[in-house]
Amino acid sequence: MPELMIHLENDSRKPLYEQIYDYIRMSIADGKISRGEKLPSTRFLARHLQISRSTVELAYEQLLSEGYIVSQPYKGYYASDISELYLGEEKKEQTKREEQRLSDQKKIEEEYQIVFSPDRNDFEYFPYSTWRKISKEILSVDDPYLLYAGEAAGERALREAVCSYLYHARGVKCRVEQIVVGAGNEYLLILLAQVLGTKKRVAVENPTYLKAYRTLENMQYEMIPLERDASGIKIEEVQKMEPDIVYTMPSHQFPMGTVMPLKRRLELLHWAAEKEGRYIIEDDHDSEFRYKGKPIPSLQGSDTNGNVIYIGTFSKSISPSIRVSYMVLPESLLDAYNATCGFYASTVPKEQQMILASFLNGGYFERYLNKMRGIYRGKHDYFLSLLKKEAWVHKIYGDHAGMHLLVELNGNMTAQEVVAAAKEKGLRIYDLEEYMIPGQKKQIGGYPTLLLGYGALNEAEMEKGIEIIRSILFE
Repeated sequence: MPELMIHLENDSRKPLYEQIYDYIRMSIADGKISRGEKLPSTRFLARHLQISRSTVELAYEQLLSEGYIVSQPYKGYYASDISELYLGEEKKEQTKREEQRLSDQKKIEEEYQIVFSPDRNDFEYFPYSTWRKISKEILSVDDPYLLYAGEAAGERALREAVCSYLYHARGVKCRVEQIVVGAGNEYLLILLAQVLGTKKRVAVENPTYLKAYRTLENMQYEMIPLERDASGIKIEEVQKMEPDIVYTMPSHQFPMGTVMPLKRRLELLHWAAEKEGRYIIEDDHDSEFRYKGKPIPSLQGSDTNGNVIYIGTFSKSISPSIRVSYMVLPESLLDAYNATCGFYASTVPKEQQMILASFLNGGYFERYLNKMRGIYRGKHDYFLSLLKKEAWVHKIYGDHAGMHLLVELNGNMTAQEVVAAAKEKGLRIYDLEEYMIPGQKKQIGGYPTLLLGYGALNEAEMEKGIEIIRSILFE
């Protein structure tokens, strides 16, 4: 360290040595002077600050006595490792926040023995060897292409693979140029808000996927909760509230599990086409895992006027950790996208995109998805059979697709009370009201309702969880 930029105040009531001491102490505590970093010699620092050497020596002696620095004979002074000695208040708070963030998942594991989460996957059957093989193939080639900056909308190879998959699996009709790849649905919604502009009114069915709601709300959009019925969004509510945008999940609404019927879909498309500037954001949540009835095509595939913005993700079908989502923009929004977002760097690493493209193109994804459909169907059927035997279950719904069920409760307890009691017994379950739009909470259907995810659970865990709920309601 050649010098220290210490501003000394000669007129201060605090002695000069103490000002030097405070500066170095705080710099070490805040990490600005790293552990093991050499400090300037007393002679050099005195000359640099134009003060007497004895003043610097006095400051160093104080730091030495308190353990902030160490002295090595014939070498000089070095900053100590003070992680156990001292942390500045700001550093303490930063460390606390970071530890909180990193330990959230661990705390859940420690606090709960069984977690009925709707967001967890079963990774026991993930094709690790295939993913490892593809990764090795991609990274073993000395191709400088991987080192170049990627395309803003995502690598073309991945977008082509996604385009083909969406057409065959979901009936989405688009060109590769309409697809934007990003790290998560929330990021894509942020991009979309820049494309669509400000001062928009967005209608959202209630309850809903709150991450999307909060993301759009953070974009300063006016959010309008809509009443819903057994078929989803009520068109008369949409017409009455006159939003610019409707955010919906027509193929499997989260958390209610509703499938929007064809008539309602056509009515919604007709509403969007009636006035220029209206759009529908179709979040194709959990569409890959359907257990009853015929496959439900996307709303986008029925759109002939370019009013639907389609969003999907690989979080459930592959893994949330790969952080790859995709958005299909109408042709009419491409110029606006290129103007407002076309210069952004992609948020998904290029090598990750190339690995995923190979996973899709090689047929591995299709085989894995088909296998997991069978696995989750088995879990779904077994969990449903257990619940149907329980006296505390009033009604089960949302059982056509996805990886969770909604269960109305008999008894005198509220869902919130059941959730709290379950926590004491090491069981994490969810109150449906946790997914209600803030300020709009109310009991749906007149019965307290639990949301129970089963995707990551085995049969023994399902049985144990149901046993705990039974003991709570009938103890």
